[in-house]
Amino acid sequence: MNDITTRRSSAAGFGIFTLILIAVFVALGVWQLQRRVEKHALIATLDARLSAAPEALPPPSAWPALSSAKDEFHRFNFTATYAKLPDAMVYSSGSAVRDDISGPGTWAFLPAKLASGETIVINAGFVQNTMQDRAFEDRVAARLVTGAPVTMTGYLRYPEPPGRLTPKEDTAKRLWFVRDHRAMARALGWGEVAPFYIDLEAPVPDSGTPKPGPLKVRLKDDHMQYAITWFSLAAAVSIAFGLWWRGQRRKGA
Repeated sequence: MNDITTRRSSAAGFGIFTLILIAVFVALGVWQLQRRVEKHALIATLDARLSAAPEALPPPSAWPALSSAKDEFHRFNFTATYAKLPDAMVYSSGSAVRDDISGPGTWAFLPAKLASGETIVINAGFVQNTMQDRAFEDRVAARLVTGAPVTMTGYLRYPEPPGRLTPKEDTAKRLWFVRDHRAMARALGWGEVAPFYIDLEAPVPDSGTPKPGPLKVRLKDDHMQYAITWFSLAAAVSIAFGLWWRGQRRKGA
């Protein structure tokens, strides 16, 4: 009698553990499906922003009301003059939003003045600069800083925080490893800058360098694959428990 009671208790405990495991796997599968819906909605939103006709850049008085969630990747037109101040370069091994960029290089970040006097930071485009050569970057920037106003079209972007493994900037070379234009402004004496920066789409300089261009959303969408994996694990555990339970009943018969 004690052996039977012990077996039943063990079976009940194993059954409860199995149910918990199945519930966890199913919940993770459902969560991945929810994430897939959210990701598709985000992709649709970003596609709409990137393909919309450019609008006039909001006036400085409206900048505090802008936010990454509702305004990033909107296209804007504006006129600005590149300031005669040190430029910065941001190392990149490629681009997640530019189909025409591959391999290592740097993004050229330069401050520019609006007619109203405010400074905005422009990511003027990609430079194939595998050695992060400061002298080469200086020559590239010098071709842009002519003192003449330039009518630009670009995408509103917000700075990204450095990760735990992000290398520290090299201020001597004016080289950063993360797109934090506010840190560049503090280190290089650009003064007060807009809370956002602009990823330049046009115009393309005559030399082709730096290389601005249109952005394209390329977000990973593996959520259905992950959901199928979690649901498959739930099914496998259910089948395994069913086979084990049938074997236990045969032993007790």
